[in-house]
Amino acid sequence: MHSRKYLAPNVIELNLAAGKPLGVNIYLIDGGTEFALLDIGQTDTLNEVIDLIRAMDFPLSKCKMILATHADADHVQALAAARDRLKAKTAAHARAAVAIEAGDVIETFACISAQNFSIPMPPCKIDVKLKEGDVITIGKLKLDVWHTPGHTPGQLSFKLDNLLFSGDNIYRDASVGVIDAHHGSNISHFIESLKRIQNDDCDFLLPSHGPAFRRDPAILQTAIDRLTQYQFLADFGTCAVRWPLQEEWEQSILNGDVPALV
Repeated sequence: MHSRKYLAPNVIELNLAAGKPLGVNIYLIDGGTEFALLDIGQTDTLNEVIDLIRAMDFPLSKCKMILATHADADHVQALAAARDRLKAKTAAHARAAVAIEAGDVIETFACISAQNFSIPMPPCKIDVKLKEGDVITIGKLKLDVWHTPGHTPGQLSFKLDNLLFSGDNIYRDASVGVIDAHHGSNISHFIESLKRIQNDDCDFLLPSHGPAFRRDPAILQTAIDRLTQYQFLADFGTCAVRWPLQEEWEQSILNGDVPALV
């Protein structure tokens, strides 16, 4: 028997429960008569995850659903195997489902050839396509589904009472999930999602990486201000809204201006 270490009422984070890093944060949401898993991680840790759930005396048959915050491989590589072994339904946003069901190695970041990185991305059927405003019942609990795009177009967050499972939207150091065109990132959408979290009344954010932390508008504002600047810089290429410097340069060319090098 392994003792249950609740991070918050009805919530166990499996890295903390295991006492070792398992990769992405994996949350077990305990509804009493049944439970759900929020993100499942990668295939090389799935056996440990399942053994830990058993050791904490959660019958595998009581797993109602495996939720995916989004389609990144570090969050969902093991989803197909977990669906088969737990006999539980999978759930994700419809946009994330496209990449997950196709096993798309580019959009899921399973393959980054320029960095010589590649892992398998087994395709997985998504049984439940979630959308903004849905409510998921897990035993005695209710999870409100938020669509919070930006990092990816199919990023979801989930609200449980005073907790927000915030995915890759924001971390305690004010950094955010990767911004990349191949990923489907949208900086303007990202800013709107961060503002929504900033203005919410939840007390704590439970992200997909790093520690849980008290929702602090200043932390969110730091990220918002940085991403607002990114919209008008070349740092993230086609994810930018505009690049004023290039526009000015092209206009100078059209005007026939020859700049003096001083």
